[in-house]
Amino acid sequence: MNGFLGKVRGVNCELQGEGDRLTYDALVLDARLRQSLMTVRSLGRRGLRVAAVGTSDSAPTFSSRWCRQSFVFPTDEGAEEYYSYLEQLLDRIRVGVLIASTDATIALIRRHREQLERRVRIALAEEPALAIAINKERTLEVARRLGLRIPRAVSVGSVSEVGAAVRAVGLPAVVKPVESWAWNEQEGKRLERKLVSTLDEARDAVEELTHFGGTTLFQEFLSGRRESISFLYARGQIYARCAQWHTRIVGGQSSMRQSIGIQPEIGNQAERLVREIELEGCSQVEFRYDNAENPYLMEINSRLWSSTELAVRSGVDFPHLLYQWASGEEIDVVKGYRVGRRLRYLKGDIVYTVRTLAAVGQSNRLERASPAKTVLDFCFSFFIPTAYDYVDWKDPLPACRAMAGFVRDVLRRMGKGLSMIVRKV
Repeated sequence: MNGFLGKVRGVNCELQGEGDRLTYDALVLDARLRQSLMTVRSLGRRGLRVAAVGTSDSAPTFSSRWCRQSFVFPTDEGAEEYYSYLEQLLDRIRVGVLIASTDATIALIRRHREQLERRVRIALAEEPALAIAINKERTLEVARRLGLRIPRAVSVGSVSEVGAAVRAVGLPAVVKPVESWAWNEQEGKRLERKLVSTLDEARDAVEELTHFGGTTLFQEFLSGRRESISFLYARGQIYARCAQWHTRIVGGQSSMRQSIGIQPEIGNQAERLVREIELEGCSQVEFRYDNAENPYLMEINSRLWSSTELAVRSGVDFPHLLYQWASGEEIDVVKGYRVGRRLRYLKGDIVYTVRTLAAVGQSNRLERASPAKTVLDFCFSFFIPTAYDYVDWKDPLPACRAMAGFVRDVLRRMGKGLSMIVRKV
């Protein structure tokens, strides 16, 4: 690997196989993510050899006792240079299954899928199904044909169309990118939904989200609870199911989740949708309720999700099921799971609480409880039996690294704030 380690740094190196060529059952990309850490833990505990790739050596996944080797690519996820490093890495190690969990790396894999599949099995649905699931407009069109409830929405491609969209949908509304990852042949960016309550906010949101040339969905705002149902579907069969509710949403991700029983109505709807699209592998179908307790389909995630650990703790090991499917092994059938398990993302909960206290008078207050209730809920949650992201007493180092990273981030933000105050003075 001479000349290669200068670009891709490996640690915890173990040699196996012919010469210097290492052999791994799985290579997990996006090491900074919580679901990537859960994947490494899940597969590693079962005796599989797992390596991980990230773009920073501070990724908590790298600290896991189950991570046999770590590689750092000195470039952004989704960049063409990232693929170049991935090719070099696959030239030097043997990999059974490649697992990705971000929109950026999945978009990159899709652009180079044919070349990659000559080297490694990819844990992603086939392209026709994946293209539908990633595109919110196409997903909602399939749902409409099946008779599922979907929010009122219109497609908006430019600021000039915002006025008509407001008249059709009303305010408040949610402005969503049709696809979460935008690529303009030179650079890419992950786009996030925007909650708007005024015409000016709507125009600003559309202008920002269409900067890369894509289109948006201008969608009615639903204020009810958020639930999701996750599946492992393959070869015409559902092998596993698991439902969750989500609350305290930050950047589209929840900081508090609980496993729940599957409501028959949305369970049947979600399963019909997955079967219609033929979306094999792991998927998560999200619903949101209106004030009348009617569920509406929001979108599908066709990859492992940030709360994957909750499903695993509840008895549905989606990372291992995904590996079984991608590697061509016989897939375990999971007939049930434990309900009432809770999982808290403490960093996200802190951010949510701080933003709620700062959101008085802003449009994003619509998705938040009152400041007093938010603070009470934050404190009360410490007294409810709850698991925490990253925390595993049999694998403690990732939690330590995650906490250290959070403290560094807070200190850096405080330093910037003090610098701004000093300059103003």
